[in-house]
Amino acid sequence: MEYYNKQFCIEVWGDYACFTRPEMKVERVSYDVITPSAARAVFEAIFWKPAIQWKVKKIEILNPIRWISVRRNEVAKLMSPQSKQIFIEEDRQQKAGLFLRDVAYRLYAEMEFINPKNLKFNETPDELKDQEEGIILRSTENPGKYNAMFERRAKKGQCFNQPYLGCREFSCNFRLIEDPEKEIKRPIAEDKELGFMLYDMDFTNEKDPKPMFFRVHLNQEIIEVPPMDSEEVRR
Repeated sequence: MEYYNKQFCIEVWGDYACFTRPEMKVERVSYDVITPSAARAVFEAIFWKPAIQWKVKKIEILNPIRWISVRRNEVAKLMSPQSKQIFIEEDRQQKAGLFLRDVAYRLYAEMEFINPKNLKFNETPDELKDQEEGIILRSTENPGKYNAMFERRAKKGQCFNQPYLGCREFSCNFRLIEDPEKEIKRPIAEDKELGFMLYDMDFTNEKDPKPMFFRVHLNQEIIEVPPMDSEEVRR
C-alpha cells in the first residue's frame, strides 16, 4: 500500500516564551523565534504515537518580536534517587532571563506515517503475521486513522500534556487551522537574518545525542525549515 504524509497547521500563542540558547551557560536567553524542536514538541503534546513522526516544515511569526527581562528563583540542585531531599531555601538561586512576550506563531508540520513493516507489535486478532519477513503487521494501521485522530483532538483542544513555549511554565493556547489561506491575520512583512539556531537533537547514537543547527532566514517573517538530512543542517 502506498502511504502519503499529510501536512497540518496549528496556531499557538502565549504571554511568554523562552527558547533557550545553548551557548548561554548561566542566564536564560531566548532565541528571537520558536525553534523547530519546540514546534515539534507542541504537535507531539497534542498527538503522538509510535507509528508517526512529526516533521516541521514552516513557521510563520504573527506578532512583532518583543522582549522582557525577568528575574526568577530557580533551584540549584536536581532531585535524584541518590538524594534523600532538597531544601529549597538553601539551594535557591535568583537568575535573570531575557524572554519573549506576547508571542503568536502559525506552525506547519507533516505527519510522517511509519510503515508497519518497520514496527513490531504483540499479536492480537486484528493483526497479521508476515511469514516471509518474520514480523507482525497490524492490519488496521494506516495514515488516515492517525490523520483523523489528530484533527479530532486539535479541533476539541485536547492534548496529552499541556503544550508550552520553550519552558513548561510558559504554557500556550492552540487551535487547528484548516485553511491557512483564509486566515485574516497574516505574518509581519519583514526580512531578517537571525544567524544559527538550534534545529533539533540527533539521536542516531542514543547514548550520545548531538545538537543540530541551521541558519535562519526570515522571509516576510516566515521560516522555511529545511529537511533534517539537507546540507543546510549542521551537525
